[in-house]
Amino acid sequence: MNKSRLPSEFAFQVLALLAAVIVVHAFYVGLIRPSADAQLAAQAALQASGEAFVPERSLYVVIRDFEQEACFILMIWALAIMSLKAWATRQETAMLDRNLIQVTEGTTLLPQDARNYSRAIEALPESEQDLLLPRTLLNALSRFSTTASIPAVSEAVREQCDIEADKLDSELSMVRYISWAIPSIGFIGTVRGIGDALGQAYKAVEGDISGVTVSLGVAFNSTFVALVLSIIIMFALHQLQLSQERLVLRTQRYADKQLIRHLAAPK
Repeated sequence: MNKSRLPSEFAFQVLALLAAVIVVHAFYVGLIRPSADAQLAAQAALQASGEAFVPERSLYVVIRDFEQEACFILMIWALAIMSLKAWATRQETAMLDRNLIQVTEGTTLLPQDARNYSRAIEALPESEQDLLLPRTLLNALSRFSTTASIPAVSEAVREQCDIEADKLDSELSMVRYISWAIPSIGFIGTVRGIGDALGQAYKAVEGDISGVTVSLGVAFNSTFVALVLSIIIMFALHQLQLSQERLVLRTQRYADKQLIRHLAAPK
């Protein structure tokens, strides 16, 4: 494995989180909250004047609170992480279109030939050798050279692909945590809004329900936004997992077609 891969991925995730915080907060400070406050102030003035009006449900008001801001930050962070994984998967998939094992049709590959075929893969750049397909083929050729057993080669390919599938799945743990955290933050906003509404119940008894309605708006808007964003993240996550699973399966088929079916064990 490329030694710089994990540190670079960690650095990317940290920078992506910082960028999401800066961009989203600037957007909220510069546009969302001023627009929402202006609309709420206008509605409060109309209500105080006693004029009949129908409150408009503005997007700015729906997403104005701190819980929604945190949800947007986490969503952008998760999408950035998944974009990096999708880019890596695309690189891996592109390798499947290359002919790394130069075995002509009808030619058999003996254990003593495995080393010669390995040299072509070892000549690849280090960044390409770290990809799944070259690692799988090198492992299979090495196993065939030492064991001269075709079932052992098939088992080596399967083990390598299973390990890769587990690794890809574990690398998405942060995205799964974010997809869980976003609805939780929304529910925190719900609890906060309901608590504020109950704290202003005495005003409603006196006839002023504006504070209660604003607090209930916080309660329901935060949950609504959080659930919508979590749906978006889960859709993107499942699409990414689908592409990764296809990568592993195609790698197994590549090894079967381009290598294993050409092997011949000595008698």
